[in-house]
Amino acid sequence: MSIRIALAEDDKHLAEAIRVKIGLFPGELEFVFHAKNGQELLDRLADHAGVDTVLMDIEMPTMDGIEATRLLSERHPHIKVIMFTVFDDERRIFQAIQAGAMGYLLKDETPEALRDAISMIMSGGAPMSPSIAAKSLQILRDPSRAEKEAEPNSEYSLTPRETEVLEQLSQGLEYREIAANLFIAPATVRKHIENIYRKLQVDNKMRAVKKASRHGLI
Repeated sequence: MSIRIALAEDDKHLAEAIRVKIGLFPGELEFVFHAKNGQELLDRLADHAGVDTVLMDIEMPTMDGIEATRLLSERHPHIKVIMFTVFDDERRIFQAIQAGAMGYLLKDETPEALRDAISMIMSGGAPMSPSIAAKSLQILRDPSRAEKEAEPNSEYSLTPRETEVLEQLSQGLEYREIAANLFIAPATVRKHIENIYRKLQVDNKMRAVKKASRHGLI
């Protein structure tokens, strides 16, 4: 019997890409529905009791993936949740596990890795991307790490990870170079930069670096 999968993802292009990945394994995986946010996911699960696992984005409007995971775990404890996101910071990993997530994957995983993770979680395992597994061990050794990473930097509320990315940007590095230096995925770098632009109220790298330098952020 196929494993029935629901997806919570606010980016329609990413959602379609994920649906295509799942469709590569007919007979093993079955895509049931896509919800644009956590609240829509919970509402639709009322009509789809046969869902086995949910791929859950974190940053979504209306209700984010952390809160949706917490409520889903209370209402549908038989459904396994895999966080499927570009974020690999320790604070979000810690929050997701506390909320009830049983797996944590980065969105740049291959179709085969995604299939294997879904099969693993249905067999009682806890699939994680390698970088996530390493950070989870670090959190277990020192839980205060997750709290430290959540501390904002100055009035603009930049997280320590966003500050690191901004410092790399100031050196003229490209996304892939930053990703390699910080041991994160390029898609994660892109998301951090989007957040930096939003918080600093700028629209390009040069303005972000100038404003950060002017305010002593880097």
